[in-house]
Amino acid sequence: MIAAQKAYRGVAMEGVIATWYTKNTGRDLRRFKEMAQAVARRAPAGARVLEVAPGPGYLSIELAQRGYRVTALDISKSFVHIAQQNAAAAGVPVDVRLGNASAMPLPDASFDFIVCSAAFKNFSDPIGALNEMHRVLEPGGQASIFDLRKDAGRDEIDAEVDRMQMSPFNAWMTRLTFRFLLLRRAYTHEAIQRMAAASRFRGCEIIRDGIGFELRLTKAR
Repeated sequence: MIAAQKAYRGVAMEGVIATWYTKNTGRDLRRFKEMAQAVARRAPAGARVLEVAPGPGYLSIELAQRGYRVTALDISKSFVHIAQQNAAAAGVPVDVRLGNASAMPLPDASFDFIVCSAAFKNFSDPIGALNEMHRVLEPGGQASIFDLRKDAGRDEIDAEVDRMQMSPFNAWMTRLTFRFLLLRRAYTHEAIQRMAAASRFRGCEIIRDGIGFELRLTKAR
């Protein structure tokens, strides 16, 4: 029963780990601005947007600043608290909630767009999470999942870490995390296609993006 309830693979992002992650990702907000631009190209102005696994909430804040009505759902109590604080400090309304991606405490057809960044590879029930995204989307609604490519090269990862402007120690730790933890959890192109086909979405579009990919999904009308 405990294994079935666990919403992520690996170490829980709580306490000092969540704080460390928040500080390091907050040093380089470039990628969150880029993802917000990517969402804006697909989501209509003023749309109801759900971010699944927002972590510190940087992307949710960027979206709220663009006029989207944003709800953020995370399994980590620490991240829920941190994201609430960050949104308040930024002066934007983000409805941050505690919840499991594969059992969302949200009503059917309540969002126009869903975004998930750097978290999908950590879900213990990825197809269940896709099915829940499908359930809470309006007919015709869309989703974008951004994550790490399984085939991302060492040189590509090193270049990405260099752009994060971290201290030498944190950069070293981040490189190790990519190589020996995140890449092991990452999915191949074929695995992503199989999961999307097995989900209620029945299909997907996958776009290569730097060391990662964007998985685009649409709920049929």
